[in-house]
Amino acid sequence: MASAPLVAGIAVAAAALGSRSLIRAWQAFKARPVIPRARKFYPGGFQHEMTRREAALILGVREHAAIQKIREAHRKVMVANHPDAGGSHYLASKINQAKDLLTGKTKASPSAF
Repeated sequence: MASAPLVAGIAVAAAALGSRSLIRAWQAFKARPVIPRARKFYPGGFQHEMTRREAALILGVREHAAIQKIREAHRKVMVANHPDAGGSHYLASKINQAKDLLTGKTKASPSAF
């Protein structure tokens, strides 16, 4: 008979400790930094003179990507931003400039605009 209150006390203590650890785990989960799942866009505008880094950001490739990857990325971005399809002439010139810079075919003038 005396063992029933002892078992009930141990059960209550175990439930309290389990609840405490769950509450701490939940608080740690809520306090963790939020990692964005979607790819963020580059927040800045264009630099005065285009760099390899900026060109790679425009095309969505690495700075030292293979020429074939650069051409594929250029084609994909130009299809989406071509002036004949309602895109901007300025963006098209920047996309072409980025491809030329990354492939090593730089022109004399930095931009048409």
